Amino acid sequence: MHRTLSLSGVFAVLLSVLHVAVAHNVRLGAAGRECFFEDLRQSDQMTVTYQVSDQEGQGSSGNLGIDFWVNDPRNAVLKAEKDVSHGEFTFTAQLSGRYIYCFSNEASGFVSREVGFNVHGVVYIDASETQADPLEKEIKSLSTIVDQVKDELQYLLLRERIHRNTAESTNSRVKWWSLFQLGVVAGTGIFQVYYLKRFFEVKSVV
Repeated sequence: MHRTLSLSGVFAVLLSVLHVAVAHNVRLGAAGRECFFEDLRQSDQMTVTYQVSDQEGQGSSGNLGIDFWVNDPRNAVLKAEKDVSHGEFTFTAQLSGRYIYCFSNEASGFVSREVGFNVHGVVYIDASETQADPLEKEIKSLSTIVDQVKDELQYLLLRERIHRNTAESTNSRVKWWSLFQLGVVAGTGIFQVYYLKRFFEVKSVV
């Protein structure tokens, strides 16, 4: 027996769960801070994933620490992390209102940071009048999995870009260091030749 999902049933499924995903990049200056907010309703779910690099892509994961925190509408701290280079935080809104999340580089007074982050979640819309249907549940489940895969791909692309920038910066520094060493060796050789030449000239005069 084949089941047929009506157009109204499909529309009800699409309304019952709405997935949202937004990607951003923000520059944190030395001792800088940037805060953002999302207006959520009770039972909405939100996830923030983030990855840090320095402004020129010259840092490594060991020295890219920033502070990250999330406050609820009552200004209570839901999550607070210090000196982290990447992370992920998922929560379900217990209150309706404005949720604020911040990235802080205030611990660093000299180095800028670039933060790439994704905000994604599930906004639940009242579907109490929608009759439960196994096929509708499967569509919801499949929609959730597709969005999770998309979010993970965005996160991996962000990490790949940061690691590529770090590798290119390291290669550039190695190149310039090698040229500096070559210059030092060449300068030392020229000085030694000049010194020995002057030494033998002095010996000849004596």
